[in-house]
Amino acid sequence: MRHIFYSFLLSFLFYPLTAQKVPEILKKEFSQESLVQTVDNIEGDKTSIHSVLKKHLGKIVVIEFWASWCKDCLLSMPETHKLSENNPQVDFIYLSLDRSEDTWKKGIEKYNLSMGDNYWFSSGWKNPFNEFIDLNWIPRYMVIDTKGKIAKYYAISAKDPELQETINLLLQ
Repeated sequence: MRHIFYSFLLSFLFYPLTAQKVPEILKKEFSQESLVQTVDNIEGDKTSIHSVLKKHLGKIVVIEFWASWCKDCLLSMPETHKLSENNPQVDFIYLSLDRSEDTWKKGIEKYNLSMGDNYWFSSGWKNPFNEFIDLNWIPRYMVIDTKGKIAKYYAISAKDPELQETINLLLQ
């Protein structure tokens, strides 16, 4: 009986680690349905994900999904800033899942996210773009190549060595 209890306890404790570890998949291009998803820019105008990515064509892009209510997101901010500082040739896009426009804008200022482009999913978490990329955790990072294709699909930490490795490969 004791063995069963310890097995249950260990599986319960390590479940979050295994649940967050999603294998890389071979999605290289965004679906058309995901690209028409709208987000709000800092001026309050709606724009499509397609337009956001088109603005950065020719550049390597890191996309970070975050929210000001997300403790893990806030704890990762220093590493996000470090990643940005170490890669001045890379564009950063911050996609917020905050519950209101006001908290999103306050979060940008409070956490100094002005070094990149900021957008907010006014539609909330559930939308075609987030469904396409299987958004199941934040913070979440993706790397997009100079042609707008997905180069790194899934990372939950700005310290993930594969983020920098992917950026380095794309810079060659």
